[in-house]
Amino acid sequence: MKNITAYKNKKILVLGLAKSGASSASLLHELGAIVTVNDRKPFSENPEAQTLLEKGIKVICGEHPKDLLDEGFELIVKNPGIPYRNELIQDAMKRGIPVITEVELAYQISEARFIGITGTNGKTTTTTLIFEMLNQGNKNPLIAGNIGTVASDVARIATEKNIIVTELSSFQLMGIVHFRPRIAVITNIYEAHLDFHGSREQYINAKKNILKNQTKTDFAILNFDQEEGRQIAKEAKGTVIPFSKEKYLPEGASLKDGFIYFQGEKVIDYQKVVLPGKHNLENILASVASAKLMGVANEHIEQVLTTFRGVEHRLQFVKEINGRVFYNDSKATNTLATKSALSAFNRPIILLAGGLDRGNDFDDLIPSLKNVKALITFGQTKEKLVQTGKKAGIEKIFIVDNVQEAVPLSYALSENGDVILLSPACASWDQYKSFEVRGDIFMGAVHKLV
Repeated sequence: MKNITAYKNKKILVLGLAKSGASSASLLHELGAIVTVNDRKPFSENPEAQTLLEKGIKVICGEHPKDLLDEGFELIVKNPGIPYRNELIQDAMKRGIPVITEVELAYQISEARFIGITGTNGKTTTTTLIFEMLNQGNKNPLIAGNIGTVASDVARIATEKNIIVTELSSFQLMGIVHFRPRIAVITNIYEAHLDFHGSREQYINAKKNILKNQTKTDFAILNFDQEEGRQIAKEAKGTVIPFSKEKYLPEGASLKDGFIYFQGEKVIDYQKVVLPGKHNLENILASVASAKLMGVANEHIEQVLTTFRGVEHRLQFVKEINGRVFYNDSKATNTLATKSALSAFNRPIILLAGGLDRGNDFDDLIPSLKNVKALITFGQTKEKLVQTGKKAGIEKIFIVDNVQEAVPLSYALSENGDVILLSPACASWDQYKSFEVRGDIFMGAVHKLV
C-alpha cells in the first residue's frame, strides 16, 4: 500500500457505511485524516459504527443532520448507493466540496494495476472469468469490488506484482477523479437504474467514466455489436479493443468458423466452452481479450473456459431432480438479463419472476417467453407480470407470496425435461435484502424437494 500524505489532517466526511464506508473510514483514519462518519442506521443497530467509534473515529448515526456540513469538511466519501439528489450531497456540491466513492481511494493507495469491468449485464461473470484466466496464467490477480472484497481492503494488501480485477457499478464510477485502469471493459449498455441516474444519457456518462483517465498505453475493451459501444470507442483515449459475437473482427475478439479468435489468433474451439447461453459469449470474448492483453497463454484460457460453469446467482445450475433442471438466476434484476437467461434454453421453461416495482412494464419480455409453459410470479410486480404472461399466451400463470412458495409449485407443474428457472427481472428489495439472499432461499427450497 502506498503511504500517501494527501489526506493527513484533512476533515473528511464518510457518508453511509456498509462495507465500503467502514473500509473508507478506517483507511482515512490510518492515513491521518480527521474522519466523521454519518449513517442513517441507529448506533445501537450499527456494528460498523460501533467498531469505528472504538478506533477513535467520530460517528453520527440515526439521521443526516442538515447542518452537518457546517463543520467544514474538505471531502466527502459517499456510499455508492446514496443518490446525488440526496440533500446533503446537493448541499456539498453547492459548497464546492468534492464527492468521491471508495474505489477512488483504493486506486490512490494501490501499488497494483487495475482491470475495471462495468456494463449493464455480465459484469460479475466477466470479472470472474478474467480473474480465473489470470490466476491460471500465474499473473497474481486479486478480485475486488461488487463481486467480493471492498476494493480499498484489497488495495491495502496488493503489491506491484498483483493485478486487481474489479467489478464496478455506474454508482461507483460517478465518484472517481484519478482512477485509471490498465484495462477497462464495458460489457454492454442497456437502459437501467434510471431511478438513480435520471436519464439514459446520464447512465451512459457514468459508465464512460471508467475510460476518462486512460491514455494510449491503456486498453478499452468495448462491445462493437452495440451502437453505444461503437460511439464510446470514438471518445476513448485508450487503445480500443473491440469484441463482437456477430461478426469477425481481426483487430479484437470475435467468433469465426466456430473458433474464438483474438487479433487473428485462434484461441479455442467454441464448442469446448461449457458456460451456457449465447449472451455469455459477450462475457467470454471480453475476458479472452483482457487475458491475452495481460499475456495469458491460450492453454490457460482454455483450462478456464472448459471448466467454468458460471457464478453464483447468475444462471447457476442448482440441481436435477427426476429430469427437471433447476437454475438460479437471481442476479437477473432487469428484463434484459431475464431475456438472456430465457434464450439459453431450447426446452420447456417454468419461469419464476417478480420483485421490486420500479415503474416499468415487462412487455419487452414477450418475444422471449415462447418456451415458457408456466409463469409463477411474486413480489410488487406480480400483477404486471401476470398481464405480460397473458399477452404472451402463457396458459398456466400463478401468483404466490414468495420464492419459497414458488419452488414446490414449479416442481408440481413440471415434467421430465423441463427447466425451472428463477430469473426475476426485478430487484429483490421489496422482499429480500439482496439478490443473493433471494437466490439462496430459492436454492434451499430446491434442495428440500427430495
